Amino acid sequence: MQTITDIELAGKRTLIRVDFNVPLDKAGQISDDARIRRALPTVQHAVAAGAKVVLASHLGRPEGKPVPWLSLQPVARRLAELLARPVRLAPDCVGDAVEPLVNHMQNGDVVLLENLRFHAGEQQNSDAFAAALARLCDVYVNDAFAVCHRANASVVAVTRHVATCAAGLLLETELNYFEKAMTDPRRPLAAIIGGAKVSSKLAALQNMLQHVDKLFIGGAMANTFLKSSGCPVGTSKVEDDLLEAAAELMASASRRGIRLYLPVDVVAARHMDPASATRKVPACEIPTDYMALDIGPATAMLYAEALADAGTVVWNGPMGVFEMQPFSNGTAHVVKSLAASNALTIVGGGDTGAAVHKSGMADKVSYISTGGGAFLTLLEGRPLVAVSALLEAQQRAA
Repeated sequence: MQTITDIELAGKRTLIRVDFNVPLDKAGQISDDARIRRALPTVQHAVAAGAKVVLASHLGRPEGKPVPWLSLQPVARRLAELLARPVRLAPDCVGDAVEPLVNHMQNGDVVLLENLRFHAGEQQNSDAFAAALARLCDVYVNDAFAVCHRANASVVAVTRHVATCAAGLLLETELNYFEKAMTDPRRPLAAIIGGAKVSSKLAALQNMLQHVDKLFIGGAMANTFLKSSGCPVGTSKVEDDLLEAAAELMASASRRGIRLYLPVDVVAARHMDPASATRKVPACEIPTDYMALDIGPATAMLYAEALADAGTVVWNGPMGVFEMQPFSNGTAHVVKSLAASNALTIVGGGDTGAAVHKSGMADKVSYISTGGGAFLTLLEGRPLVAVSALLEAQQRAA
């Protein structure tokens, strides 16, 4: 795949699709600038190369219309601080108010377009909206891994309208790490899959069976597997329509010689409430009026021991309701296991990445992905539509 470092950028209007969908506090200030920081290497390369840098991103869910509190103004201010240079926020992302501004840029200038999702055409993958974006550039660069699983105009349709298209440094890194984990991993290859629903991870679990040596399941989705195995799970969240699918997945793992690990004990409570009294009980002895909300200490120890010899570990989804203190220990123990490992450790984005950052041990994990949904799409063995569009554009230009 052609990347930004393969292209002569001096004097060229370079549209870089980044992911600046940062969390904002009640005062409208950025509470975590990690996504902005992860885009810096690509932006700094373009600036140093003498490009006229035009950045595009969405923020929140404005539903296709301008929403003042979802303006990218706070992002422009923070980016200017990080780059130590001016960053001008355009009044819109397409149209007559933007094109003259971009056309009068000097080499090394940085302009941030206003929120892409202020226009319905972005999420509709509108060809007309994509063509309007394309009028702002000579070169298009996709560096927004986190949205590469979505058929949006700024990552898919736009590639049909720009002659020179490339991947950014972050996108390249994300794909390279996933390639290391899945194509030719150091073995044993272990996958840890958690989260709330089997339904959202079933395709990933099924695909993982074709690659991994060990599979660990946690989070509320483990309840469906436990019930499928004949364990009483009290009032725990269960997807009864997937009990048969869970049983088949366990049988398939057994046939393939894959070790599949389920919780042997859980932290249970009557209510999902930080003030609720908790009990540590065997996974098959959950009281009728209790629900499992985290893996227990014996499970954490079992998982740590089973992960000790791993060569590669891929993790997506927390082990419990990690946002609440009584139910955060299981996820924290997995982080410690990965931090102590000599394996290549790759963590999916979203809640899992947040849990690792919260632990203060992010620097002891090999790589934390910026994408939740995009990472999961790769775990399912499916192509990312935006990456496919980028490759097709490069083939047309070859």
